[in-house]
Amino acid sequence: MSRLDGKVVIVTGSTQGVGEAVARHAAESGAAGVVLCGRQEEKGAGIAREIEEAGCAASFVRADLSIVDDCRRVVHSCNERFGRVDGLVNAAADTNRGDLDNTSVEFWDYLFAVNVRAPFVLTQESVRIMKRERIAGSIVNILSVAAYCGLPFICAYSSTKGALSTFTKNTANGLREDRIRVNGINLGWTDTPAEHDVQRKMGRPDDWLEVAESDSPFGRLIKPIDVARLCSYLLSDESGVVTGSLIDYAQRVIGTLSMPSFNQQSRN
Repeated sequence: MSRLDGKVVIVTGSTQGVGEAVARHAAESGAAGVVLCGRQEEKGAGIAREIEEAGCAASFVRADLSIVDDCRRVVHSCNERFGRVDGLVNAAADTNRGDLDNTSVEFWDYLFAVNVRAPFVLTQESVRIMKRERIAGSIVNILSVAAYCGLPFICAYSSTKGALSTFTKNTANGLREDRIRVNGINLGWTDTPAEHDVQRKMGRPDDWLEVAESDSPFGRLIKPIDVARLCSYLLSDESGVVTGSLIDYAQRVIGTLSMPSFNQQSRN
């Protein structure tokens, strides 16, 4: 297990799915503190309480990441309690759909606010604290293989992940001299509560997960804990000088013709 002893980590979207797994695993890996955020206050507070009961300091900040001040408040809350930020995982994302024709300008702007602007603001504020405290920090952006192209019905979503990929590379380059590392994970099809909701909305059969997993090369979809382990590695000192990397975590080789079941392109 990659160790995060003494590190303070902020994890967005941490009330369920990948974000929740990342926050819990960071605590289990020895983090000194974990700051969670999301819109589900009761659930988020409950997860923070469970993490604290297990021996790691934790707090939950209710935040709507489409609001700039909420993004800043997440980082400022971490600074007020812990006085430092060692790691940031931008796991939150809106995965709602729309093709070129039925995507409104308002929907496009909202997705970019949550999926791109929020990571920008959170990164900006976190890096200011890292520089202030002379911390060789680490930032992990949860991306998607949809950034390479994506299916027509996730036009805006795919575009946000493409933008976040470039942001990851650009900030990694700009922060090298400060020894702050920035990496991204291009997730493939992942089994999360949000994905279950999406499949139901699309009218998929009740056994969609069983069908999808039977058609997957490794016999299963990616699980949140898989992502959490990789995040802990990238946040930890064990990942050394790795920066500016976009890791394809999809169990299918990008560029091949094989596609998942239901003609479904992966998302986080």
